[in-house]
Amino acid sequence: MQIKNSLFLFFFFNILIINAQNEKIISFEEVLSKVEKNNYTIKISEQNYNVAKADYNQTNAILLPNITISHSAIATTNPLMAFGTKLNQEILVQADFLPSILNNPDEIQNFATKIEVQQPIFNADGIFMRKAAKSKMNALELQSIRTADFIKLEVTKAYMQLQVAYKAVEVLEKAKEAALENKKIAANNFKQGYMQKADILSVEVHVTEVENQLLTTKSNVKNASDYLVFLMGENGDILLKPSSNLEALIQVDIYNEELSTNRADIEAMVKSTEAYSNMYKANKMSYLPRLNAFGSYELYDDTLFGTSAKGYLIGAQLSWNVFEGFKRVGKTQKSKAELDKATLNLEQYKNKSLLEFNKAKRQLKDAENKLKLTNLAVEQTKEALRIRTNRFEQGLEKTSDLLISETQYLKKQLEYLQTVFNYNFTKAYVEFLTK
Repeated sequence: MQIKNSLFLFFFFNILIINAQNEKIISFEEVLSKVEKNNYTIKISEQNYNVAKADYNQTNAILLPNITISHSAIATTNPLMAFGTKLNQEILVQADFLPSILNNPDEIQNFATKIEVQQPIFNADGIFMRKAAKSKMNALELQSIRTADFIKLEVTKAYMQLQVAYKAVEVLEKAKEAALENKKIAANNFKQGYMQKADILSVEVHVTEVENQLLTTKSNVKNASDYLVFLMGENGDILLKPSSNLEALIQVDIYNEELSTNRADIEAMVKSTEAYSNMYKANKMSYLPRLNAFGSYELYDDTLFGTSAKGYLIGAQLSWNVFEGFKRVGKTQKSKAELDKATLNLEQYKNKSLLEFNKAKRQLKDAENKLKLTNLAVEQTKEALRIRTNRFEQGLEKTSDLLISETQYLKKQLEYLQTVFNYNFTKAYVEFLTK
């Protein structure tokens, strides 16, 4: 028997040590700091911006020259190529003009180094495409900022859910203690003949219900903790515990807040519309001619990387693509339709944002009123339970009435926790909409 007790204590303390190792107390500020560094959604949004930035950098080709260097080697007996090669190498002599040599030249080798430069001068459509790429880049940068704000709101919600779960466990553990105490009293009264078996069973059923609720709530603690760990971008079997308790933080001046048109997501929609506008202008400008300059510097020799003969070529080209069937007209019509669509989406988004903002402020006011009423209900049910418990101990109260009071008090406590959560989260959501 002593060995069994020793083994039980050994395993019990091991479980306590393991739980203590896995549990980590963490503040909201610590969570936010880790989320900003490690959250995958934020990182993905940053990479979307980097992709758009790279696309914008590619449009530098509209302004900067295109420079290529090549070195080629050939061997030929082709009459035309052989004569031209000698001419490029500056080794042509009088004898090379003999018909027999012109028609049947010996094999000649040529090594050519060529440096080519192409410089855009006027490409109107390319300029507006560059502007469109920049607007898109700015839009994704603003979207990245808004994504970070949304993740912060999600972290606030998850952290408060974890606070609620821990507080609910505390409430249910106290309710379980009270239920077990009343079960002892009921059992004692039953022994003395003051109660019936049905009353004892009702008390036991109530205890079981509270225990089931407690187990479910403990699972909710783990679920809330796991989600917070996920938002932090971490792995491992860690049980997070908030360093602070959930409290209702009433803020009266928040009702005076107004919806800001400078909000990052609205600004992103504006930039996106600008991008469509510039794409439409670019398609219209494609009807204009393009002017480009070009030049090359060439080195020829009959040995590898030789430089015995040199020459250059410079020039400019004015090109005008007059007609492409109906392709260019269709592209212009499409870009105009996309611009109109983006403009409508922007106006719709502004109106919807204002609708959500006004709705959130009303929800916040409702949550504040419910908070006061629920708090009053908790105090009333607590006092009612206290009276019924005293009368039950004296044998003056029915078991069913006591169980109803216990259930109501427990229900109102949990309801109050949910109301506090709803108020705090709604307040955070209003702040999110005004930022």
